[in-house]
Amino acid sequence: MLNQLKKELNKLKNKKQAENLQRFFKTKKGEYGEGDIFLGIKVPVQREIASKYQDMPLEQLQTLLSSKIHEYRMISLLILIKKFKNEKNKIFNFYLKNTKNINNWDLVDLSAGHIVGSYLLEKDKSILYKLAKSNNLWEKRIAIISTSYFIKNENYEDTLNISKILLKDNHDLIHKAVGWMLREVGKKDINKEEEFLKKYYKEMPRTMLRYAIEKFGGDKRRFYLGK
Repeated sequence: MLNQLKKELNKLKNKKQAENLQRFFKTKKGEYGEGDIFLGIKVPVQREIASKYQDMPLEQLQTLLSSKIHEYRMISLLILIKKFKNEKNKIFNFYLKNTKNINNWDLVDLSAGHIVGSYLLEKDKSILYKLAKSNNLWEKRIAIISTSYFIKNENYEDTLNISKILLKDNHDLIHKAVGWMLREVGKKDINKEEEFLKKYYKEMPRTMLRYAIEKFGGDKRRFYLGK
């Protein structure tokens, strides 16, 4: 099954698209996606392929997830999301063992809420706080993005607590993720978001703040941006 998948992806690769993606996802030396390799296959096509191979065993998914090829890792995660419905505990633990391989923002954003957030909704969430305090960029992003599932279920406490932990982080991918999650809280409960903002907006990184207030009206935006 694994070899068949690889052959299929090899036929679909697009050199020009791959070059564009490698620039977009910052894969040069010293950039956050250093070493990531793209085949140049669009996400909707990858979703179709994931559906076709959703019965792939975890051993083969591990091979895909350990690859430097971005599409291999994404398809592995798409399959894991499908498997999660019937094997929640096993897939959750498998995911956490592979955080080092979930190492670009689209991979995190695609999967963290569906697997980690969904699993932890009514469970102890201490693992998220551990990830939030990690030295690993992607583990920190997993921590905050996982809370997207809580927000959908009108549970905002962990989003706000983890946002506070990440308030002084120095990476713009964390600034964007935190701002995005705060904005999602605001869509459900604007008072909760503003309660947080009024405490911390003066110390929030500019990008984080801009993301958080993106849907605000002009006067309110100017108030917060004026600091």
